[in-house]
Amino acid sequence: MTTAIDAEMTPATTPDHGDSRGAVVLEGITKHYGDQLAVDDLSLTIEPGEFISLLGPSGCGKTTTLRMIAGFENPDGGDIRISGRSVRGVPPYRRDVNTVFQAYALFPHLSVAENVAYGLQQRRTPKSEVRDRVAEALDLVQMRRFGDRRPTQLSGGQQQRIALARALVNRPAVLLLDEPLGALDRQLREEMQLELKLLQSRLGITFVFVTHDQGEALSMSDRIAIMRSGRIEQLADADTVYARPASAYVAAFVGQQNFFRGQVVEGGAAVSSPHALVRGTEPVLAGVPHGEAAVRPEYISLEKDAGAGEAGSTSPVNSARGELIGLSHLGDTMQYLVRLGDDQSVIVRRPTPDAPTLRVGDPVVCTWAAHHVLLFPSDAAAEEGGYIAPPTA
Repeated sequence: MTTAIDAEMTPATTPDHGDSRGAVVLEGITKHYGDQLAVDDLSLTIEPGEFISLLGPSGCGKTTTLRMIAGFENPDGGDIRISGRSVRGVPPYRRDVNTVFQAYALFPHLSVAENVAYGLQQRRTPKSEVRDRVAEALDLVQMRRFGDRRPTQLSGGQQQRIALARALVNRPAVLLLDEPLGALDRQLREEMQLELKLLQSRLGITFVFVTHDQGEALSMSDRIAIMRSGRIEQLADADTVYARPASAYVAAFVGQQNFFRGQVVEGGAAVSSPHALVRGTEPVLAGVPHGEAAVRPEYISLEKDAGAGEAGSTSPVNSARGELIGLSHLGDTMQYLVRLGDDQSVIVRRPTPDAPTLRVGDPVVCTWAAHHVLLFPSDAAAEEGGYIAPPTA
């Protein structure tokens, strides 16, 4: 019986695929677990040498998709091609891929070098070649000087590097990474993000990276596939996903948004909420009765409201009056929490050098430009699935 570790460590057969080596094509793949649909008719083409992330919350199907590419799960329908070859029914150890898991799965009784050499030894690679390739793999992750140590003598970040070296020593066409940085603390996770991207750029290997962490996906990926209910909601580069999300679900999941929900007005170019009239630059909601307008915290300006309490004072388009109820110093950024009413608050972020001097309890006015407004149809299904709405007081 082939275990996950055996599958990770056993080198795949590598037929000559020419320029297609490292390409991954998913065609209408579907996966059920009993009555639950985990992956729903998903199609995706990954180019050779691309760093692509599957991003989404728990239960969206991203890990199941990765496991089907690896061969640990079989799709109920559709086809998977790796390096130009269909792998339907092909066991994991015969695929031109290796997998790195969140749990490093290192053998505690073996040294670092022996862990890295394991897959080559399973393949009966000559000892002299094993020695050279293990040294090469350890050099890639800057861990050769730790070759004689046991995994228990290493930190979490060092163990992760060894797991990477073990996966890379067989020179796979595709490296699959399943939440590989999830067990690391924040600083080490950020360091490993940089190292992973540099390593991938240097090697030119296709990386398929599964994560629920938007920061990881944005910082490393050539493209990001944002998943929802077993489907891809949007597939694009980081700039596009962040600046031009395809749906309210994507807008809420990637980065932080302030949402104003209400009636669609002005021919579909604005949303009238209880707290603000939010207008975009084009009428994208024509014919939709209810919509949502989204504005990112960094696009909102904030100042003390000199006209607060004056009779007849109203907020113009793309502005909102409220009370400052919280502020936080985030290093290079100041974050403000403004209560607009009993049912909504707005988050504002300003660069620390330019941040206004305000105190909790101050009346304030928030303003933003129309070209920073994103308009979407109301998306109740997104809310039921874990939609991240702005905090309320």
